[in-house]
Amino acid sequence: MHDSYDGTIPGPTTAPAYPDGGPTATRPGTGAASGAASGSASDSTADSGSDSGSGVASTTAKRSGPVRDRYFDLLRALALFRVVLYHLTGWAWLPLVFPSMGVMFALAGNLMARSLKRPAPQVIRSRIRRLIPPIWLLGAIGVTGMVLQGWGPDEDGHPGWWLLHLTFWILPISDPPYAEGLSGIHGFIGDDWAAELAGPLWYVRAYLWYVLLSPFLLRALRALPVATIAAPIALSAAFQLEWLSLPGERIPSALTDFSTFGACWILGMAHQEGILQRLPRYVVPSVAPAIALLGLWYATNHNFTEGHDLDSIPLAQALWSCGTVMLLLHFSPSWSEWPRRLRRWDKPITLLNSRAVTIYLWHNTCILIAATQWDRLWNYDVIWQNVPWLLESPWPVLALTWVLIGACVISFGWAEDLAAKRRPQLWPTGSKKKPVAGSRGHRAGAR
Repeated sequence: MHDSYDGTIPGPTTAPAYPDGGPTATRPGTGAASGAASGSASDSTADSGSDSGSGVASTTAKRSGPVRDRYFDLLRALALFRVVLYHLTGWAWLPLVFPSMGVMFALAGNLMARSLKRPAPQVIRSRIRRLIPPIWLLGAIGVTGMVLQGWGPDEDGHPGWWLLHLTFWILPISDPPYAEGLSGIHGFIGDDWAAELAGPLWYVRAYLWYVLLSPFLLRALRALPVATIAAPIALSAAFQLEWLSLPGERIPSALTDFSTFGACWILGMAHQEGILQRLPRYVVPSVAPAIALLGLWYATNHNFTEGHDLDSIPLAQALWSCGTVMLLLHFSPSWSEWPRRLRRWDKPITLLNSRAVTIYLWHNTCILIAATQWDRLWNYDVIWQNVPWLLESPWPVLALTWVLIGACVISFGWAEDLAAKRRPQLWPTGSKKKPVAGSRGHRAGAR
């Protein structure tokens, strides 16, 4: 890593809006400038301190503020794209190529550690506030549709429990209930659409618990870094090898998710704290591949096939994700601006980061709608008789899925802006109008 980096990359005064403020280019373990960054790009300011001790540098840091780390933006965009492709195709090798969930949790842990320079209750409240409104919107539409299709209290005669569990749609600290086995809606969306709609909420539940536990995890990480990073993997091994078992479904499910990706979250925090950077540079490249390969070895010896991928083998997922995330964080460059070859992707990557929550929450539903509509083409003899390969290809469905995701971004993405107390935007690509000559912003930049 960049050991001589002073913690702040000078840049323009404006920055695109992202969920949770997104990763800024303040780098870990570099003192006041890094610690002063808050969880929002709109309220983040660089601390007046600087390693160089230069008053000019301090003034520049104050005016410019922290700039986004575009490398982290690229990782999140790749993770989202891979998640959509994997949920459409089910190709078991995709999580090996890029462990999206581990990467997303690591980036979130990095942000959380940075924000915990502020009081923990304030940070936790801010994180929950930014996440919940998009879920409420999803629940309002989804639960209403389930009820209209006849979903209601169980036939066992316990409507009180049904109503109580519905509160998990308000604060999803456990899995919200949904109607299983619902029929499709007039050829628009396929069967069991409620299960697809509620599927991504496991990530939200895990994220909330990581956020709530982060102040304690950060203290443990500072005191015992190796043991803290290894603890979730040890817990995953205890569950996988059946050394530990718990009754019921909700608590074991939550603990399994925590143990599977907990090391990635803590690694993100360790990166922000500078713990990984203080290691000799040969340690991570030596240890991380061994951890990842151990996970791959375990997977290949436990039914790693098309129907049984890493998601069905939590210990293998934990090891592979941990090793890969370690390498990605170790080799992370410091990009205040895009490298020349990636500049053309600035707007789509910015959009994916700006609407990460909306895309993740709605992508399963978009896949189901796209597949349902594409399957209707089998009713036309001229198509299936002449180009059956086209109807069987996943790529047209993928393209249609992203069109529908774009429609969701326009229709529902504003909830993320309201949650972050920003002015709602339909298509936030980070484009900013150039300041008019003589304006206050122009004059300030010319000083």
